[in-house]
Amino acid sequence: MDLKLEGKRALVTGGSKGIGRAIARQLALEGVDVVIAARNRAELDEAAAALAAESGRKVVGRTVDTGDDASVKALIAEAVAALGGLDILVNAAAKPGGQAPPPKLAEITDALFWDDMNVKVMGYLRLAREAAPHMAANGWGRVINISGLAARSTGSTIGSMRNVAVAALTKNLADELGPQGINVTVVHPGLTRTERTASIVAARAASGGKSEAQVEAGMASNVTIGRLVDAAEIADIVAFLASPRSVAINGDAIACGGGIRGAIHY
Repeated sequence: MDLKLEGKRALVTGGSKGIGRAIARQLALEGVDVVIAARNRAELDEAAAALAAESGRKVVGRTVDTGDDASVKALIAEAVAALGGLDILVNAAAKPGGQAPPPKLAEITDALFWDDMNVKVMGYLRLAREAAPHMAANGWGRVINISGLAARSTGSTIGSMRNVAVAALTKNLADELGPQGINVTVVHPGLTRTERTASIVAARAASGGKSEAQVEAGMASNVTIGRLVDAAEIADIVAFLASPRSVAINGDAIACGGGIRGAIHY
């Protein structure tokens, strides 16, 4: 299927590694010019160079702190200048989750809560607010918010709250921006294989006296496809949502955790 993405222009936050990098890569391979944004300059430079060499598209790295309003405004201006406009925004910059036990109630501080919500929820809102006028001016755009399946389960109080908030943000933006040609969707990954997974599995195996295979099997024990979903497989879904082919989907959540057992969502 031709996704009709050739020549589109995208900004991917959290794009130097993990799911964000996989998304930027897939968009570039589909013919999109991409600005990737994150905090670490060295990681951005490496990722931009590698993705540009692989895809043959323009891939530019820009630093950003999504928790800071001025930094977000500067990023959007730089992205528009670098690409000549903006068609697609993928919000993937957030504090990492699922790599360590989440804090229990007594361990949750104001600082932990507000820092997490400011970077992810308010960060996503800031990016959408600044990007939407550029898309509306062209009568077309896509905003894809990367959230997570903690929105549908307990176990991480802050994780659940921030991801539910992203879903609520998404639906509100979709209702407001849809008439301007801008579709807004939210993607809920589960535990996903990225470049960090091997080291995490090794550390858990060493500390728990298990083999790496046993640890990974435990991580995927509630996944109906029987294994962890790869970041590249999340990127495939996002590339479709970023495309004109996805026009029928607006304001909805797409779960892509490999099928989590139990609850029915409708």
